[in-house]
Amino acid sequence: MFSKSRVTETPNRNPAPAAESEPAPMAEAPKDKAPAPQQSPAAPAPRTTPSVLSSDLTIKGDLQTAGDVQIEGQIDGDIRARQLTIGDSATVRGEVLADEVIVNGRVIGRLRGVKVRLSSTARVEGDIIHKTIAIESGAHFEGSVQRQEDPLSQGGTKKLAPPASDHAKTGG
Repeated sequence: MFSKSRVTETPNRNPAPAAESEPAPMAEAPKDKAPAPQQSPAAPAPRTTPSVLSSDLTIKGDLQTAGDVQIEGQIDGDIRARQLTIGDSATVRGEVLADEVIVNGRVIGRLRGVKVRLSSTARVEGDIIHKTIAIESGAHFEGSVQRQEDPLSQGGTKKLAPPASDHAKTGG
């Protein structure tokens, strides 16, 4: 409404400012038109484009997002995401929770995911709790694997701890 009053007031005072006020409403019109079409396509766009943490980045702390993340650097902390891709040069030290986890690099800690995939370059040191899992030939994995219908909501991790203590008993 302010632009309308300015447009009305400006032509009464000077004809030159009236020309300046005319482009302002035109500039507002494309802005009003542009966000409306972008709002509906904008919702799917974040899901297709993951946040990328580059190889020169080191984070100490937890990460949480409802979207997708691709990690190429080092993370010392827990990660929760919708889809998580751990790149060839990446190292994650902490618990990983995601609907879909793709490991190409190194994870030291527990992995919990509905779909878990370890590529041939993956190195995982920790337990994996999953609904479905795929391990490519050449992947390195040390830990236990447990299938659960809903691995993200159930703890189930305490059940995995006793086998480590059983090894300590047989060793001593």
